[in-house]
Amino acid sequence: MKRVYACLVGQWVCLNDDPSCVMGDYKKDPYSWWEENASVYAPQIRSRELENSAYSLDYINIYYKGKDYRINPIFIQIVNE
Repeated sequence: MKRVYACLVGQWVCLNDDPSCVMGDYKKDPYSWWEENASVYAPQIRSRELENSAYSLDYINIYYKGKDYRINPIFIQIVNE
């Protein structure tokens, strides 16, 4: 089983532990999100107006324990058990 961990507000949590957790644009559970390509928002062309803005950085949306998070994918780790 693969466990998906994310650093949310400075604390590492196992996303698999929340049965209502969903990730990405297609709102997949953490295991399915990883197994089905681990999609993230990553613009190939960044507009000149937003090139120095956090709005144009890569990110993933996560719904975890009743809250929505938007984090950079570097704050995700996969652990094989």
